[in-house]
Amino acid sequence: MADSDHPRKRQRLDEGADTSTDPSNDSKLHDPTLKAAHDQLEQERKFGVTALVSSTPGFSCIVKQRFTDFLVNEVDPSGKTAHLEPPPPRELKLHKDAEGDARPDAKPAVDAEPKQNGKADLKMESEADIPQKENQNEGQAAVSADNVTELQAIFGAEAVDFMQDLYKKILAHPDRKPRDLPQHNSEAIEDKQQRTDAHVAVRKAFKGRIETITGDDNRILIKAAAAPRKGYRQLPHKGNGPIAKGKVGWDELGGEYLHFTLYKENKDTMEVLYFIASQLKLAVKNFQFAGTKDRRGVTAQRVSAYRLTKEKMQAFNPRLRGARLSSFEYRKEGLQLGDLLGNEFNIALRECRLLDQTGSTSLEDSVSSAVSAFRDNGFINYYGLQRFGTYNTSTDEVGKRMLQGDLKGAVDGILEFSQDLLGESGNQDFGGKFARDDIARADAINTWNKTHRIGKAIDKLPRRFQAENAIIRYLGAADRKTETQTRLEDWQGALMQIPRNLRLMYVHAYQSLVWNAAAAKRQELYGNKVVAGDLVIINKEEPANGKGDADVDDEGEVIIRPTGDDSATAVEDKFERARPLSSEEAESGKHSIFNIVLPQPGYDVEYPRNAVGDFFKAFMAKDGLDPNDMRRKWKDISLSGSYRKFMARPEKVSYELKKYVGDDEQLLITDLDRLEGRTDLPMHDDSESTKTALLVKMQLGSSQYATMALRELTKGGALAFKPDYSGR
Repeated sequence: MADSDHPRKRQRLDEGADTSTDPSNDSKLHDPTLKAAHDQLEQERKFGVTALVSSTPGFSCIVKQRFTDFLVNEVDPSGKTAHLEPPPPRELKLHKDAEGDARPDAKPAVDAEPKQNGKADLKMESEADIPQKENQNEGQAAVSADNVTELQAIFGAEAVDFMQDLYKKILAHPDRKPRDLPQHNSEAIEDKQQRTDAHVAVRKAFKGRIETITGDDNRILIKAAAAPRKGYRQLPHKGNGPIAKGKVGWDELGGEYLHFTLYKENKDTMEVLYFIASQLKLAVKNFQFAGTKDRRGVTAQRVSAYRLTKEKMQAFNPRLRGARLSSFEYRKEGLQLGDLLGNEFNIALRECRLLDQTGSTSLEDSVSSAVSAFRDNGFINYYGLQRFGTYNTSTDEVGKRMLQGDLKGAVDGILEFSQDLLGESGNQDFGGKFARDDIARADAINTWNKTHRIGKAIDKLPRRFQAENAIIRYLGAADRKTETQTRLEDWQGALMQIPRNLRLMYVHAYQSLVWNAAAAKRQELYGNKVVAGDLVIINKEEPANGKGDADVDDEGEVIIRPTGDDSATAVEDKFERARPLSSEEAESGKHSIFNIVLPQPGYDVEYPRNAVGDFFKAFMAKDGLDPNDMRRKWKDISLSGSYRKFMARPEKVSYELKKYVGDDEQLLITDLDRLEGRTDLPMHDDSESTKTALLVKMQLGSSQYATMALRELTKGGALAFKPDYSGR
């Protein structure tokens, strides 16, 4: 799979920058590398990425020249790193009733159909075929003592007794509708974190069969959840062996969720899962993961699937191109977004050379000091440039217009395109300057602008442009009888059609822009010194990068949530509180620079009680916005705010300088290479005409950007290789 990184296309370097390069010398800009560095520096300035932590010598390099130069392995909350593992020896068939059909040529998913709530329903037996006694026994299911204790600590004994009685009624009478079963309101729970814990505890204890809803008075309504489809689910089986019915069979295996490692090369997470789901005739909602992974790279991550056997999933390996599945394990719970500690990166930085060739310091010495400073001092936890998009109107600009109430301007920004792309329509030279999808997007939007008719525009628009698709379909809708278009100026209605996590990305991008600018200002004013007025999270030492950042992945791409909900999360967002430090606390030495947080603007956050807090006000005032006035009538853009660590520090950093000759020469060993015994890499000595690569290994937290870490390490010299067809 690694050898498929072809055809080679013209080089385009457009990420990272040599911040020590003087872009004012126009004659230098004829060098494409220096031109890329100049462009990158301008982009960094535009999005607030201006400061560096240390002053070690910088060096230039190319990132991701081959996709095998960028290896990402997910680290789970326990600290275990996901890897592609060899299949275990054939196991004894201890559970004949749970085998599944492992034949690769078997007809896919003849025993599986989507449930109404988006989870897989395996083959059904009619209710009449199952003895009534089984229903009665299920109705007597007990809640564990640990769960009862946890619930009583939150709700009190009376409410928990009600829940247990309700649970028995739900299981004993599965046909009853929720409205026909009793409901109960808890006492008011004022603390938001405690309400969040309450929702999670109820869902866990009663397996989703009891629903909890927070009211305006902070009391929690306890009621029966909508019932699943009738009948008992049974595990797939072969031959005439015994059949395990319902929960019993899955519990014997270990749980209803099959966890496995998804290893992929140069593919999107969702691309692989969509293929598997389509072959199984299931909705992709049945698969869950902690976070998507970058396309251009080799990645390994954990995925969970609801009520699918490992035999069925193992059978996909011969059919997957550029992907493998391994390390299967049954568990009682599925994965949720954010269920990871971070990611381990193995990165090959090619064509390393010193930015300043006039000094006497060698590349080896410069890299050694740079890595040492990077390991000790960390990097400013900037949002990467990917978060701000790559089209003419950046995502933060669209978000700013939404917050300003200029919804027409926001729609126009989403539908903006470069006129240069129109001349490329119909051009079959895919090795040219622009990407095919970008040309098609421009052609589709241009057609919409001229005709205000849906048909031809949507036919030309690639499916991946969800926001543009949603807007055009909504604005262009016409009455079936009169063909009158009544929505052409309903800008809020059009924006509301965009999937919620994508819609919120715009306002979150503006928050990220403000955060970046404030972080740069803080570094400029105070460096790594803790000062009075700095913010720290109250009674919490762990990173303040919560799931609020999960609308994009670790490389800034929008996450399409596999659960299919149009809500930000199934329960209330966890929220952290911060407070300013006094002068005495700041000088005490008890607080590290790595404890300091900065807010994303919102109506429910603290701002630093120093010059950085004043900067928030001044920066946003230029846009006609007030950081303390972020409530809006439109709830989606009424921002409460959140906190993000000012500094990040990489873990387990190591490096190696390696000689190589050809650009196609592989420099890192992937999991698949190791599995298939391809562990010998070419060796070169100084007598050959060689180049130098820096191989870096490190672990970063779940919402920390590798591009920003490399920027600090190289002092802006890391330029990401991209084929010359992006057109953005």
